[in-house]
Amino acid sequence: MNSYLLSFKDIDKSQLPVVGGKGANLGELSKIEGIQVPEGFCVTTEAYKKVIENNNEFNRFLEELSHLKVEDREKIGEISGKIRRLIEDITIPKDIDEGITAFIKKFGEKNAYAVRSSATAEDLPLASFAGQQDTYLNIIGKDVILHHVSMCWASLFTDRAVIYRMQNNFDHSKVYLSVVIQKMVFPVSSGIMFTADPISANRKVLSIDASYGLGEALVSGLVNADIYKVKEGKIIDKKISTKKIAIYGLPQGGTEQRNIDADHQNAQTLSDQQILQLEQTGRKIEKYFGRPQDIEWCIYEDKIYIVQSRPITTLYPAPEVKDDKNHVFFSFGHRQMMTEAMSPLSMTFFAALFKMMVDSPMYYAGGRIYVDSSNELRLPIMRKSFVKGLATIDVLMQNAYYNVLKREDIMKNLYKSKKPMISAKLAIMWLSKTIECYRKNDPAIAEFYMTRNKTIMMDLEQQAQKISGMELFDFIEKSMTKIKDNIMDTYGVVFSAAYASSWINKNLGKWLGEKNPADTLAQSVSNNVTSEMGLELLDVSDVVRKYPEVIKYLENPKDESFFEDLMELSGGIEVRDAIREFLKKYGMRCSAEIDISRTRWNERPTILVPLILGNIKVYPPNAHEAKFEQGLKQAKEKEQDILRKLEKMPGGRGKAKKAKKAISVLRNYAGYREFNKYTLIWYEWIVKQVIMKEAESLIKQGLIKEPGDIFYLEYEELREVIKTNKLDYNIIQKRREDYEIYEKLTPPRVITSDGEIISSQYDTSKIPEGALAGVAVSTGTIEGRARVILRIEDANIEEGDILVTTFTDPSWTPVFVSIKGLVTEVGGMMTHGAVVAREYGLPAVVSVENATKLIKDGQRIRVNGTEGYVEILE
Repeated sequence: MNSYLLSFKDIDKSQLPVVGGKGANLGELSKIEGIQVPEGFCVTTEAYKKVIENNNEFNRFLEELSHLKVEDREKIGEISGKIRRLIEDITIPKDIDEGITAFIKKFGEKNAYAVRSSATAEDLPLASFAGQQDTYLNIIGKDVILHHVSMCWASLFTDRAVIYRMQNNFDHSKVYLSVVIQKMVFPVSSGIMFTADPISANRKVLSIDASYGLGEALVSGLVNADIYKVKEGKIIDKKISTKKIAIYGLPQGGTEQRNIDADHQNAQTLSDQQILQLEQTGRKIEKYFGRPQDIEWCIYEDKIYIVQSRPITTLYPAPEVKDDKNHVFFSFGHRQMMTEAMSPLSMTFFAALFKMMVDSPMYYAGGRIYVDSSNELRLPIMRKSFVKGLATIDVLMQNAYYNVLKREDIMKNLYKSKKPMISAKLAIMWLSKTIECYRKNDPAIAEFYMTRNKTIMMDLEQQAQKISGMELFDFIEKSMTKIKDNIMDTYGVVFSAAYASSWINKNLGKWLGEKNPADTLAQSVSNNVTSEMGLELLDVSDVVRKYPEVIKYLENPKDESFFEDLMELSGGIEVRDAIREFLKKYGMRCSAEIDISRTRWNERPTILVPLILGNIKVYPPNAHEAKFEQGLKQAKEKEQDILRKLEKMPGGRGKAKKAKKAISVLRNYAGYREFNKYTLIWYEWIVKQVIMKEAESLIKQGLIKEPGDIFYLEYEELREVIKTNKLDYNIIQKRREDYEIYEKLTPPRVITSDGEIISSQYDTSKIPEGALAGVAVSTGTIEGRARVILRIEDANIEEGDILVTTFTDPSWTPVFVSIKGLVTEVGGMMTHGAVVAREYGLPAVVSVENATKLIKDGQRIRVNGTEGYVEILE
């Protein structure tokens, strides 16, 4: 047979470029022993290329299409329509016509066929493209089949297919179409089978959708299907739907809808035996392909036929374990306020650092770090402490764990590790230090730790300048130990402040009915390196505002010559010096900063420009001091008001004394909480600079092509590459492709080793109807314009704006200076955004699921940071 046609039995996955995803999968399915696949063949992409090759009109239309954007719907429709008509009018070349005719004679000229599109960007492991091109059923006769082949080719340019490719960054000129021609089966019943539950994502639960007749009624949404759930050979759930119509083939070709007899409308479509047979078939197919599958099936004369199988692209990858026990993982990114995908080097480097502090293994899934909490859930005392502690980190994560505790099927077979996440010895040490710090209540303790850590970091900076090659790893391992020891030593200060805040809110709530008074009492505390960063950028803005020529340049600055350009402007040298002074202290920071591969402000200072211009627009000169003094005044007034009220109560003198001590501890220590993160990010910046020097060396040796390639190696792989001077560059390319996919995934807060995503929901009964539920982390209510911002460099803030974003880490603090309120999708009472919001006196609600999608940029919203909800007002 020529290169334009291939029988299913001659196709395997290596031929995806010539038969598309659907064709390649049918070829593979045909090779699985015991799996029945209706006979058929593929008209290859070579045939499509021959039809369109050297067609100037087609190429001109394609060029026009390449310049359009998704928003240009009307123009897309116009050009796509012209392309479809052009393709349908092209005469199929004689050799292709004859080849199709020969296959049809072989399989039976009087048989009915399904004619299906199979694009090269379809049914891929991580991009489905399902349903973007056309399928035609019950097509009879050679000439009619040939016409539908042309229609399939043309469907590569339906509006939906063109827009879908644009959204997924696929080049129109590099996507080709094969056509699958397959003998029709006229089933009694048909449907779809998912070898992982599409709702919970549990890999052990198989889900079957079933209806009468052809599967088109189900796929097109004309009927509600029966849904059966099967787990390890047992039917665990059935939902029997009312099925009023079905689609059947007509003898002369085409299809029709028929009404189902009343007696059968509510009957179970499949027998229990057929359900279990389908499960066995699905598991066999899943095992062959090595990943969960979305399978189209039908039953004819009591035989199961498989007409398609594709990967399920919507599943979040499950952390891999090596035993048959139940594991429950939490997202480390949600605890660190960084839910974006990380590069392999970033994940493995950070995991190595974190493991020195907490003895718990890290798992990697979907470009994120997950931590196994199974051991903490096994014992009642540890379980209660662990789940209760999540309230300050992320309430939705806590809710998910409460759902885990209700699940006997998970809890009865939990994995037991050799070591707990936090050892008893470490917990006792932290408790002891916390009691000591609280008792002493001395601000000099925090200042001592800050001075000591700064000295250590500056010493490491000096050492790093002389390091190269394998010395890098000795340096990292010794310095990691030093960083770990110093940070662990400071947790007494951190926990004392957290305890004081909790004590204040709990007791003053009980005694005075105060709602989260610690929010106000913690404003303008000393030694908060994060909130100081935002205020100090106001000082930089004050320098900039004096020079109109500089302000004009900053409206369109150049990354590659930023400081050089400033020197040519009136006042530019003073502005340059002010920015450089700021960067000396804070230049190691950036958004998503726990990821060592992220671009730091030191590397691209222009990231700060929108924040500086926003400060100038929103605030008058000398706002730093005024803002700090305003917060300090509010905190002092709140303290005096609380103490005055307490002293008037029965036993008030004792209560006031305890409250005064707690407030003092809070103000003396609360600021230090941010310094540990600051130290870690400073350390990452030191290490990154050495790593980037090694990247340049690897480029000179021809092992990598650009500096960023180095981040697609794991930490131990990097050690081996530097040691041996050998690297298979295909690893880098594959990891880059994976990372691009991972970037688009939404990581679950809690996931099991079966891949099940544990749901977490709020009780919305106590908030206004239609409001978005979240967690109140900074008191007060504010109305304003929502600014939905996903990247800090897009922060064009105006007075009265409320920031709505996925998460905020310390690098977002300069934005906080200009906003009036905060809404995030991730977070808890003690996460960075919440702490700084309280410091600045901003009403804030966090853990609002899908906030950046449900709230539109520019809408007027009300943020209730006291009760924990957001209302969309317009």
